[in-house]
Amino acid sequence: MHPKHECLLTMQKETVIPDYIFQISWEVCHKVGGIYTVLSTAAQTLQRQHPDHTLYIGPDLWKGSDHPLFKEDSALAATWNEVTTALPFGVRAGRWQIPGEPICFLVDFAPLMERRNDVYAAMWRDFGVDSLQAYGDYHEACMFSLAAAMLAEAIVGSPRGEGKQFVFQAHEWMSGCGLLYVRKHCPEVGTIFTTHATSIGRSITTNDKPLYDYFEGYQGDQMARELHMEAKHSIEKQAALHAHCMTTVSEATDRECAQFLGRRSDIILMNGFEEAFVPKDTDFRKKRRLAREIMVSMANALMGTQLKERKTLIVSTSGRNDFRCKGFDVLLSGLSRLENEGMLSQDVLAVIAVPCWKKGVREDLKHRMEEGIEPYYSPLPHPYITHELHNLDEDRIVATMRACHLTNDGKSRLHVMLIPSYLDRADGLLNLDYYDWLTGSDLCLYPSYYEPWGYTCLESIAFGIPCLTTQLSGFGQWVNQSVGHPSTLADGVAVVERTDSSYEQTAQAIAQTIRDFMTLSSEEKRKIRRKAKRLSKQALWKHFIKNYYTAFALSLSKRKP
Repeated sequence: MHPKHECLLTMQKETVIPDYIFQISWEVCHKVGGIYTVLSTAAQTLQRQHPDHTLYIGPDLWKGSDHPLFKEDSALAATWNEVTTALPFGVRAGRWQIPGEPICFLVDFAPLMERRNDVYAAMWRDFGVDSLQAYGDYHEACMFSLAAAMLAEAIVGSPRGEGKQFVFQAHEWMSGCGLLYVRKHCPEVGTIFTTHATSIGRSITTNDKPLYDYFEGYQGDQMARELHMEAKHSIEKQAALHAHCMTTVSEATDRECAQFLGRRSDIILMNGFEEAFVPKDTDFRKKRRLAREIMVSMANALMGTQLKERKTLIVSTSGRNDFRCKGFDVLLSGLSRLENEGMLSQDVLAVIAVPCWKKGVREDLKHRMEEGIEPYYSPLPHPYITHELHNLDEDRIVATMRACHLTNDGKSRLHVMLIPSYLDRADGLLNLDYYDWLTGSDLCLYPSYYEPWGYTCLESIAFGIPCLTTQLSGFGQWVNQSVGHPSTLADGVAVVERTDSSYEQTAQAIAQTIRDFMTLSSEEKRKIRRKAKRLSKQALWKHFIKNYYTAFALSLSKRKP
């Protein structure tokens, strides 16, 4: 056995629990993407096992106004007042309004912006971080994480921190500046850097370059210059190299860390889930029926169709609007094949819930839905999108739908509906949150090209909804390992092959998977749903959180007390 693995196994047996764990992320109390789901779902497990030992620090983007995800706590504020009042920026203490309600600090980093050039000079001098080409969100991210690190430093150096053990876990390059600050000024604190996706890997993909066929030929620093990513890549690389413990979320991303950052992960921190987010049987059935009725009613009003909720197969996809990374291109091609090859034995409603540059609600659709006079015999203009966009003619999803002739001309049993809005109960039409909407799907489709983990897939099967993903996703790789073979729809998750040269085959596999699911009996579908649900239980945080404790122990073992 490799000495490194022996060391990790020993640490798992002799876990050292820090007195306090700082969790630093731009997405603490700020819902942007998958990192929010990682932190917010893990919080309940950490709180249950070690109440109030984890201190979350996020950006105060609401500047003292009411925050829907954060509740100030006067008792906490008084407890930490001696620490926070001495800092050169504002700090709010309270509780993150998620299951577990962990302690949370929001830092107003704006006062540090005028000092950023001095900070960048120090990072260059101490760690070789090149910030000369910095632009956009780099400045805000660095000053936020610096403020988080200064708060952590103040807590460590206060009477409350005397004799205590601390771990500082920084998520993504946005927290790299803070990690490097802690490494220099607080050598007694164990540091962990967690990259959820490398900046170079994501940038290669979003710039339509082939990531996998030429993977070994890409060099991180050279690609950073070519893609104008020097500053972000530099701080990410140095945070990875100088952290006591380097982590990422999957074997797929660990390969990128070695290639682009020059360091493999010490531990893989796979992303788990909490059952508390899944409604129980009766509640689930009510939510599912409501979601399906609303989606079918919306589709009928939009397209002038007479779909019936009980007779319509609803397939869906969702996630961040990364057109190529999330595989929206090949998904739409797969749907096009489903239609063109006459593979439909029943009506199919394909719902794409992806935030776009939304202008607002379509008033003509809203009027029809409020009027509620069905059936409708004529479609509305653009009968494939539920909200108005600022850039309808330039949006890549819309353009691809048109190119694939997925515009609901009334002659097909396939109906495609784009909901270009966040599902937060306030989109103006659907008015459901994401999880309530998800319950209405029969099959979820996530044919990702670049997906370090794949939370949408895990959420899907946690709700008992079978899904499709690819072997390029961290989640797909984990599923294949868990079931012991290339997973198929019969296992609850169809893991299809995708490479830089398999576009046509992947599109055909998507179409065939939908067709296969459509032809199953009701009992066969129930059996697959049960398998999906059972598989998700292997990915609960109560199983995956042990890797976090191993990372905590490793970081503490390498610090300088």
